[in-house]
Amino acid sequence: MPQWDLLLLDAHLATMRDGEPFGGIAAGALGCKDGRIVFADAMERLPDKPETLAARVESIGGKLITPGLIDCHTHLVFAGNRAEEFDMRMNGKTYEEIARAGGGIVSTVRKTREASESELLAQSLPRARALRDDGVTTVEIKSGYGLDAENEAKMLRVARRVGDELGISVRTTFLGAHALPAEFKGRQSDYIEEVSARMLPMIAREHLADAVDAFCEHIAFTPAEIRRVFEAARKHNLRVKLHADQLSDLGGAALAAEFDALSADHLEYTDAAGVRAMAESGTVAVMLPAAFYVLRETKLPPIDLLREHRVPMAVASDVNPGTSPLLSLRHAMNMACTLFRMTPEEALRGATENGARALGLDDRGVLDAGKRADFVVWSVAHPAELTYWIGGDLAHGVYVAGQRVV
Repeated sequence: MPQWDLLLLDAHLATMRDGEPFGGIAAGALGCKDGRIVFADAMERLPDKPETLAARVESIGGKLITPGLIDCHTHLVFAGNRAEEFDMRMNGKTYEEIARAGGGIVSTVRKTREASESELLAQSLPRARALRDDGVTTVEIKSGYGLDAENEAKMLRVARRVGDELGISVRTTFLGAHALPAEFKGRQSDYIEEVSARMLPMIAREHLADAVDAFCEHIAFTPAEIRRVFEAARKHNLRVKLHADQLSDLGGAALAAEFDALSADHLEYTDAAGVRAMAESGTVAVMLPAAFYVLRETKLPPIDLLREHRVPMAVASDVNPGTSPLLSLRHAMNMACTLFRMTPEEALRGATENGARALGLDDRGVLDAGKRADFVVWSVAHPAELTYWIGGDLAHGVYVAGQRVV
């Protein structure tokens, strides 16, 4: 009687385990049973003949297998897009001029509020499908374009439905403190009270979010206002994340670390004290190079300091309609290398093991016995090719819990 459900032979494994670069194993094999990995090692170490070990045995002819990619920071549920604003910006219009014309985040909020749940799902699915087909098996999806209780909840329900429709794992994040809605103009403190005392408890009660995020920046919310949101999240036993130090250093990274945040994201302006605080708390640094690229930013995140203090670095797509209309985590990995000078191994680890850590997940991100059988078979031989090639169709097969979804 076969022990395993699937056994893939003649593979180059990038296990992401410690040891060899990429945790590499040449002439490797991967075995799965009941949605879990049971073997990820050299073929010569298989405990028996392949045909007696598994119900299905396949040779993949030297193709690469990695853990499924984990996109730990996205805003992919939204209605409409802002391509016209991109055109305006490229033709010399300023951010202020675009905003006066009804553009910017308020336009996305308006369109998202107007969309029904089914319409929002229909618009969001193609974006999620593009990520999945390029190797993403787990994706985080934030709210933040509803900015009221009804529409924030709608976004989070749609995010969960995206996972059900595409057969991938979705982690949801409540981002009520993303921007100030028009109806609260001039009443920012009142809006933070709305988020903390009414919206967040409702989201927690209905189990719609796995975490809480906020945007700490001079164009968004102050550290003191973020603290109120995070204290409310703590009362409801929800972990926190933070858009931190993207445009200026407001001490966001240190604030996130104070609340034992899962991650602090962006970090272009984070100082040494912020990095040290993240190292002490175990907070993951999430690199978002596509937003850096689109905004034509020049201030690099403190990669060398993060390395020096051994802060885990994740890489994410930051899919959103304004500053990161990117539909490939693999392309974000390439940008992390070319723009931020991360190594290909750091970038791949950032989209696997450390992406999982940024979501508080310890059951994936590495090819190892006992982990979820989320993995990708790639039509390449070496893991550096995943960051070397820009674009292209490289994913030969995408597997979630041992089942092929692409």
